[in-house]
Amino acid sequence: MNDKILVVDDEYEIADLIEVYLKNENYVVYKFYSAKDALTCIETEELDLAILDIMMPNISGFSLCRKIREQYTFPVIMLTAKDEETDKITGLTLGADDYITKPFRPLELVARVKAQLRRYKKYNSFKEGTDISPVFSYLGLEVNTKTYECLLNEEPISLTPTEFSILRILLERKGTVVSAEELFHEIWHDEYYSKSNNTITVHIRHLREKMGDTLDEPKYIKTIWGVGYKIG
Repeated sequence: MNDKILVVDDEYEIADLIEVYLKNENYVVYKFYSAKDALTCIETEELDLAILDIMMPNISGFSLCRKIREQYTFPVIMLTAKDEETDKITGLTLGADDYITKPFRPLELVARVKAQLRRYKKYNSFKEGTDISPVFSYLGLEVNTKTYECLLNEEPISLTPTEFSILRILLERKGTVVSAEELFHEIWHDEYYSKSNNTITVHIRHLREKMGDTLDEPKYIKTIWGVGYKIG
């Protein structure tokens, strides 16, 4: 079955352009020009990925992303009208997996979509139990890469696929510093991500918030300034 992708952008030309390029890759595209119209689709279709514009009337892409993350873990790519660092950080904090700045090259967007879908399919294959991997644990934190569950002191933590991947890598290399560049390579396998450290930084911060960890006195994820991150 072909992957189903939601596209929401109030700029008709951009939404139509994205639709053309995605359909050329044999994706099933659900296109909407407003977030309000997209809500029913989100609730009724089994989507594999969403591309959301941030600046939309009535309901913003941020609000729509937050709504998606209340129930779903499929990847979300945010479209920003300009190179605004605050928009990117806000989107990632709300659970977005990636962002791309307008104007963009359509083929670059398609590459990002493919990278996210590859990771999401791997995520689902783990959930379905097709991979036999060990359980990693540290001080009450437990990550099961077979069932794709994360527990902290026996209480479940809801993680996005990106957050889970970061935590899994750090636990697999417990006691070893992992650079942001290494995390990019292992999670996305895409050269585009090597240009910025902010994506990893925001996901790390989000993980800390969910785990009740702090930057100043971390119990789990430690920042080794100028080098990377480690657990243990």
